[in-house]
Amino acid sequence: MASGSSPSTLVDTAAEVVSLINTIKTPTALPSLFLDLEGVSLCRHGSLSILTIYVLPERHAYLVDVHTLGTAAFTVASPDGTTLKTILESPHIAKVFFDVRNDSDALYALYSIDLKGVEDVQLMENAARPGRRRFIMGLEKTIRAYAPLTAAQKLAWSAAKERGAALFHPSKGGSYQVFNKRPLDDDIVRYCVNDVQHLPGLRDKLWGSLGSDWRRRVVEETEKRIKESQAATYDPQGESKKFGPWERPTPRVGNRLWERIL
Repeated sequence: MASGSSPSTLVDTAAEVVSLINTIKTPTALPSLFLDLEGVSLCRHGSLSILTIYVLPERHAYLVDVHTLGTAAFTVASPDGTTLKTILESPHIAKVFFDVRNDSDALYALYSIDLKGVEDVQLMENAARPGRRRFIMGLEKTIRAYAPLTAAQKLAWSAAKERGAALFHPSKGGSYQVFNKRPLDDDIVRYCVNDVQHLPGLRDKLWGSLGSDWRRRVVEETEKRIKESQAATYDPQGESKKFGPWERPTPRVGNRLWERIL
């Protein structure tokens, strides 16, 4: 693994799934699991390839190979009957995401997993922001604005993200099928680790800056995001997803202009 990246392990056998379950199944006082999903058109209309779980106490990322394991990734059980599905659906085990919506959509539609116990760092940022909250912020700009990293570390993070994106994003000449290629490309592994390893620092900084009223709002909106992502009417690419929940866009007469995510 490149300098600056947390160590990682590919989980692609039933035995390794059980070992991971035994590592993460016990609830902790503070969130210890930070998650992200990758796949081909990741949503109800696509497929899920990799579930990345960053385990904070170990400072280690586990890449669960859903493409190889299929449904077994979520149904293989430890001796006490715990599965990854059990953990993902437990309200007592905190799971932290950055924009949970399409991840929830894919898990619910493809694997009947009803996420609970979720915290959404993107909503925390929108609530903590001192200025206007009309638009949500993407992960890269959130890292630049809030992550406790040096300028050199932020540049290294962005460079790793760009190398991964060049392999999978069609606009850069890549293909999402790279997430299903085995063995995984090293730059794809770094990309997956990249998206979760700094979530703990972001979560602590942003959640810690919120008062009780805003914390309550974030919790409510996170639950609302999950319910909306499971609805038949959910649009994974909907234009309205660019807006924060507390400042709605003002309708305009004629053509509507939509701004990009900040």
